[in-house]
Amino acid sequence: MTDLYAVFGNPIAHSKSPAIHAAFAAATGQDLRYEARLAAVDGFAWAVADFVGEGGRGANVTVPFKEEAFRLATRLSDRAARAGAVNTLIVDGTELLGDNTDGAGLVADIVDNLSFDLRGRRILLLGAGGAARGVIAPLLAAGPAALTIANRSLGKADDLARNFADLAAIEALSFDCLAGRRFDLVINATSASLAGEALPLPPDLFSGIGLAYDMMYGKGDTPFMAQARRQGALRCADGLGMLVGQAAEAFFVWRGVRPATAPVLAELRAKLAT
Repeated sequence: MTDLYAVFGNPIAHSKSPAIHAAFAAATGQDLRYEARLAAVDGFAWAVADFVGEGGRGANVTVPFKEEAFRLATRLSDRAARAGAVNTLIVDGTELLGDNTDGAGLVADIVDNLSFDLRGRRILLLGAGGAARGVIAPLLAAGPAALTIANRSLGKADDLARNFADLAAIEALSFDCLAGRRFDLVINATSASLAGEALPLPPDLFSGIGLAYDMMYGKGDTPFMAQARRQGALRCADGLGMLVGQAAEAFFVWRGVRPATAPVLAELRAKLAT
């Protein structure tokens, strides 16, 4: 029988996940069906229960339900517990295992797709919300020389740094303390690009950096990428590869098969350009 998977969100019609997982299934010979399902803002738990009742084997979770999925899961992977959010659910008998593949997707995109080695690098992570929290442990596991978290509010950055202090000493700064600092990689984990806004960053921040990476993506440069390019970044990238990478990690968690991401990423990139 064909196995059922889905992605839950609100809104969800824009999701690229069904196309991505259909491509993964075709490439790996896996017999599955993957759907986009709209859940009411106050009805996520009911939607998941209905899905499980239909025989659903696993699901992805996107905004605004990642924290609710964290609370709904009966067991959590270590990386989900660290992230404080769940983007992947696995139905295991009567249990619902919660996982988080966002950080793995980010690291895979940077290291494998962009050929940017994170070992020994000085990394600056912009933002102190859920998107930032979800990628800190995987970034630290990649062996950077240092990780700094910067945010408009120093207090939120400081709190986030303390949450991961058992893994590494993480520096916390406000945006206005970044002047004169030098990094190899700057990652934007804020939502500024979604709002079409540039971040209030010092003009020398991007001068000569190896990679400016925005977790958001769109047609052409995001506002963050445009800002970084104007101010001297040697290379810029958006988060489309992270989207495909986290999907591939979820597919591996569900099916035990790791699909190739490059063909799917190339197809999505071509569609965005048209």
